[in-house]
Amino acid sequence: MTLTLHGYWRSTASYRVRIALNLKGVAYEQAAHDLRTGAQRDPAFLALAPQGLVPALETPEGPLTQSLAILEWIEERWPAAGLVAQGRPCAGRGAAMSGLVAADIHPLINLRVLKALRESFSASEDQVQDWIARWITDGFTALDGMIGQYGGAFAFGDHPSLAECVLVPQVYSAERFGVDLLPFAHLRRVAASALALAPVAAAHPSAQPDADPL
Repeated sequence: MTLTLHGYWRSTASYRVRIALNLKGVAYEQAAHDLRTGAQRDPAFLALAPQGLVPALETPEGPLTQSLAILEWIEERWPAAGLVAQGRPCAGRGAAMSGLVAADIHPLINLRVLKALRESFSASEDQVQDWIARWITDGFTALDGMIGQYGGAFAFGDHPSLAECVLVPQVYSAERFGVDLLPFAHLRRVAASALALAPVAAAHPSAQPDADPL
């Protein structure tokens, strides 16, 4: 099966999909779209992803968009090394961890929102930074407590799961924006455990072919 992942090296949503594919050992090609230059609005890309957002995954069944939907598709096609904690009591708590990041943190601090704050509401860079820190800190406070209560070696048990697929990229984003992670001991521990795995390390933005220092 030939897969092409359309993304951007610093996109946390694209990072999620790279982690999942790597943990499953699934081969894929990458097509880079520089969000800083508006490459995501190219008509050819919009034909694959009408919202003009990354990631998009080209599959033999057609293109897929929305990272969580792509992760679900990957889990269905390659159930070995499962990323969903099936059979565990209250396995939905693992899904809640993923949803907390994907639905309640990331959408508030993605590129479109930050651009709107600057251009439509004349927010200063200090105000933008405060906005980013507010939503990451609020979400991570809840997430750290959940990991402390339900986690093991990883966020939900002793094996990497979908929680790591979304948590690790959000930690990367928090570090990039200079958000203080010191209060979140459980979260930092499981993120470090995940990053120590070779498939997760290979998904890191700095390891991508389109990465640059800007």
